[in-house]
Amino acid sequence: MNAKKIGFIGLGLIGGSIAKAIRQYYPDYDIIAFDKNKESLALAIQEGTIHTSCSSIDDNFRGCNYIFLCAPVTYNAAYLSQLKDLLDENCILTDVGSVKTSIHEEVIRLGMEANFIGGHPMAGSEKSGFMNSKAHLIENAYYILTPSAKVAEEKVDAYKNFVSSLKALPVILDYHEHDHITGTISHLPHIIASTLVNFVHDTDSKEGMMKALAAGGFKDITRIASSSPVMWQQICLKNSENISQILGEYIEALSHAKDLVDEGNEPALYALFENSKDYRNSMPNGSAGPIKKQFALYCDIIDETGGIATIATILASNNISIKNIGIIHNREFEEGVLRIEFYDEDSANRASVLLQKYRYVIYEV
Repeated sequence: MNAKKIGFIGLGLIGGSIAKAIRQYYPDYDIIAFDKNKESLALAIQEGTIHTSCSSIDDNFRGCNYIFLCAPVTYNAAYLSQLKDLLDENCILTDVGSVKTSIHEEVIRLGMEANFIGGHPMAGSEKSGFMNSKAHLIENAYYILTPSAKVAEEKVDAYKNFVSSLKALPVILDYHEHDHITGTISHLPHIIASTLVNFVHDTDSKEGMMKALAAGGFKDITRIASSSPVMWQQICLKNSENISQILGEYIEALSHAKDLVDEGNEPALYALFENSKDYRNSMPNGSAGPIKKQFALYCDIIDETGGIATIATILASNNISIKNIGIIHNREFEEGVLRIEFYDEDSANRASVLLQKYRYVIYEV
């Protein structure tokens, strides 16, 4: 395959991760980037991720085979007009935003549909910025493509193959459908997590007992509340119609749950939890979704000096790296449960098998 020229506008977590994936699989490709954060550009140059650092959206972007818009959603739409005269007919222009309707509407208004294929890698992290980007971030993640009505089928096929070559899983959707789906499985959970954390904050006692006891499970289910406030503010503003409708339907579901509690409806309450358990357990584990997956296991640990050190030594001696480790006091397990987080699924699986050989009890979560 001939070397290609790839342009990035925005080099944060997602843009940086895609750029690093391209550098890993296509080391001869010419990668250029513009970002308002000069430190990110300098680091990308230093690491060899990009070849050219641009101080503005200028003629450096002419002749690109792909241009990725990886800035916040509002900025991406604003950058379109600056790019219009720099694109040739062969260039594929794409973005990585988790809201698609607003940018598609701007593309239509500017007459840029022949070049544009919306994109959304359904991967991420609570951490942001180029310094936290990783080449494997999009690996095995669904990568949604939302082609414009006037883009050539050959361009769609080319982009789909390119995404596959970066080890992501391309899925083609209409952009309206995309925004409704992500509104339900990504935007709604973030709003729920944030409002739940704020609810605990606002209703906690002066002594802060809720906060003190909220580690473990509570922190697990509200982890995504630590995501970028600016990004989620913009998502709510840009996907407001879908989010409002979905929130309304979810509030009705919560009201129904309240009714079941008020009525003491034993069969319906059991069905509520049984159905959710069965449906959650039926979800596939093989690919990443819109909310970053954590690779962790829980195991019983004897309350004795050196207990954690023994486990850490067993894992280290088998070349298994630990990302995070800590004792959980308030989970519904036996006393003294250790939560161990790993960098990838393979490490978590290997650790589970290994520790069970040493007679540790491992819990599935």
